[in-house]
Amino acid sequence: MIQIINTGVANIRSLQAAFDRLGEPWQLTESPSDIETASHVVLPGVGAFAAAVESIDRLGLRETIIERINTPQLATLSICLGMQLLGRSSEECETSVGLGVIPHEIKRFGDNVKVPQLGWNVVQPQTEGPYQTGEAYFANSFRLVEPPEGWGYANSEYGGQFISSIWRGRMLACQFHPELSGEWGQKVLQNWIAGETFANGGQS
Repeated sequence: MIQIINTGVANIRSLQAAFDRLGEPWQLTESPSDIETASHVVLPGVGAFAAAVESIDRLGLRETIIERINTPQLATLSICLGMQLLGRSSEECETSVGLGVIPHEIKRFGDNVKVPQLGWNVVQPQTEGPYQTGEAYFANSFRLVEPPEGWGYANSEYGGQFISSIWRGRMLACQFHPELSGEWGQKVLQNWIAGETFANGGQS
């Protein structure tokens, strides 16, 4: 059973539909015990950094989520804002404290590109990882600028390179939306569900 964390700030119908197409059972949860014990957990996100942080803290899920992500043999997937929440903070709202799993601030795209980035972009792994180069759908105004130490990662280009995905063990974070990224995105989800493990900068 795939547990989708119900932060209340994400439109998750497309994600649920993607799991339905794969024949994978899922449910929404706000339960720390579900998050601790589930085989697969998804931290989705669409919307504001501050609102998502507030929701996680209101539900009392901060430490449970951090502990799970820091246990990379457990299959965890963070999508879009869910990836940004792994950082210590975001320029979107610098008074809100992120989960701090990665020690970086999330930065806004520069003035040289249209913000938000809406549409398709190439995702190119820079280390061995759970998927091959492909095109994915993005909807973001903020991004991770540099990869955290000890994680595998993929780059994309939008006004300069940015980090479009990171992974460690069975933990995968995607700035793009795999559930909206066609057959390639479905394959990303399939690989995550199947449980390939990549650690220490992407070395299997």
